[in-house]
Amino acid sequence: MFSLNTPIELLTRVGKTTASRLKNLGIATVFDLLYNFPFRYEDYSKIVNIRDLKPGEAVTIKGKIVLIENRRAHRRRMTITEALIEDDTGSIKVIWFNQPFLTKNLKPGDDIFISGTPEIERLTLQFVSPAYERSTQFDSLNTAKIVPIYSLTANLTQKQIRFLLSQALRSVNLVEDWMPPEIREKNNLMPLPQALSQIHFPNNQEQMALARRRLKFDELFLIQVSSQILRQFLAQAKAPQIQFKEKEIKSFVSSLPFTLTNDQKKASWQILLDLEKSSPANRLIEGDVGSGKTMVALIALLNTALNNYQGVLMAPTEILAVQHFKSISSFLKPFGFKIALLTGNEKNIFGQDKMKKQDVLKLIKTGEINIIIGTHALIQDEVDYQNLGLVIVDEQHRFGVEQRKKLKDKNRNGLTPHFISMTATPIPRSLALVLYGDLDLSLIKEMPKGRKRIITKLIEEANRQQAYQFIRQEINQGRQVFVICPLIDESDKLGVKSVTAEFKKLAEHVFPDFRIGLLHGKLKSAEKEKVMNDFKNNEINILVSTSVVEVGIDVPNASIMMIEGADRFGLAQLHQFRGRVGRGEYQSYCFLFSENFSQKTRERLSALVKSSDGFALAEYDLKFRGPGEVFGTRQSGLPELNIASFNDLELINLAKAEAHNFFEHYSLADFPLLKNKIEQSKMINHLE
Repeated sequence: MFSLNTPIELLTRVGKTTASRLKNLGIATVFDLLYNFPFRYEDYSKIVNIRDLKPGEAVTIKGKIVLIENRRAHRRRMTITEALIEDDTGSIKVIWFNQPFLTKNLKPGDDIFISGTPEIERLTLQFVSPAYERSTQFDSLNTAKIVPIYSLTANLTQKQIRFLLSQALRSVNLVEDWMPPEIREKNNLMPLPQALSQIHFPNNQEQMALARRRLKFDELFLIQVSSQILRQFLAQAKAPQIQFKEKEIKSFVSSLPFTLTNDQKKASWQILLDLEKSSPANRLIEGDVGSGKTMVALIALLNTALNNYQGVLMAPTEILAVQHFKSISSFLKPFGFKIALLTGNEKNIFGQDKMKKQDVLKLIKTGEINIIIGTHALIQDEVDYQNLGLVIVDEQHRFGVEQRKKLKDKNRNGLTPHFISMTATPIPRSLALVLYGDLDLSLIKEMPKGRKRIITKLIEEANRQQAYQFIRQEINQGRQVFVICPLIDESDKLGVKSVTAEFKKLAEHVFPDFRIGLLHGKLKSAEKEKVMNDFKNNEINILVSTSVVEVGIDVPNASIMMIEGADRFGLAQLHQFRGRVGRGEYQSYCFLFSENFSQKTRERLSALVKSSDGFALAEYDLKFRGPGEVFGTRQSGLPELNIASFNDLELINLAKAEAHNFFEHYSLADFPLLKNKIEQSKMINHLE
């Protein structure tokens, strides 16, 4: 038996190479292996006689090998292994491709299980590439049962993962069940070690369902407990009471060169009311791309500064921080506030004058700077605040207890600042209640007046050249173009256009006369900044990028968003890409290219063509494709769900009710296993 922390290398048949492949899947220990759940199953538990086989039905047969041999298929340049298997009722042909070693492992006379789906070829029923196991083996892993199917990486097989799991499961009883027994019994939840056994090798469909229910509940319950802890922290915390400076705010709003939308006014009013309370505000502003969230943030920062408190606006990237700094400095110029930009680089601007970092930090500490805009550098150890009243975070969904405590500790007035989070990811309401049960919600759906609707089109491969011609015309008129690709490296398996290959194609063959830039996540920070700045300054005509461009870059001159492999993105994500154009006075366009225009894909992408409502599109994707498609892969700050789904509304509500109930009757200190689990989950780091 192994311990749960036993490195994967110490399991039987794991060498250095296999270990490094497993690490690509996030599996480094026995514990990681146990929590690497199957994403689906093949049910081969039905064992039938050969004469009763039907085409298209997943089954297992048990028989004897009559003959087995390899032959070369010269036209297809492969080895074909053919076997004849018989039982008391008949015989059937079995074929495997490019596995010549099978004739060494399997011999005529061997008793064997074959699991798969028989199909008709030349009027004869046969198995093609089925799973197999000698029936003398003590317990089958790959046949004659419900068989788990796992996510793989190159050169790892399902058989390998199942074999390793059969070893890891010998240690499953070492996994401590951290769920409070009262909750487990009341909700008829399977014990954790049993659930982990049954999720991998279920005895039957019913046991599998019970295992899935337990493990899903675990994930959802941890999220809800973390929300409750944050709520408790905020209920006890003291925040500065920031008065509504009605005269100055009204005067500022009326001086703007545009009229605020009703949604902007409503969200601003909700925040101004929050700021007057002595408990910290905890609000999420959800606004569609281009709906004017920054202006709502600006009003809140202005009101804070008018009360002689400091306000902070934190952006996810340096380029966005610089963008916010420039627009906020220009809007607030008449008030004479001191505004600073603080990022990881040496670029520390204060009122557009460059200053040494240490001097800026000193002015923040003494309270002489009213508004500080920057990246995560704003919560680094070296930054201290004199009287921080408000923190606004752009596109960082979770800002937990430890970050709040950090800001409170940095605040020399000893108060916990008010907190506002902003996101352009349209999150369906059902989902927002799960993810942000601890947050108040403001929605900005209305678009500013005068915004032209972006014309969105599905482009068939036959019309590609026509689209390129249109793009050429737009660039010749001074406009700019975004091109988005799904992956960085060429993937032959998926046939996905890579950003590097697309850049080369456009630069060398399609638009050799235009300036083309390349942007992806593997570039160094400084390189990314340079490319994005060159694009903003119209020194690049076409920017070819992966989804890193999704968040916030504002280029009013860009009028075309061209998306390759559009079927590989969620609708909400596509909608966010589309929102990168149409930010200026010009009519803008979004062209969707795909090598897969199946009926289903066409139907889904047509929803984007017809609708410009990000919330409606997110609901559509949540319903038809699940939450991973709403957010794209691993969106910052969203809880990572291994097995649960945000569609599990019944379980979500149950987990929420149980978490609420738990804190009404118990203290976390009485349940050290649960407390430890929450700390391990990284949702909340310190629970003192």
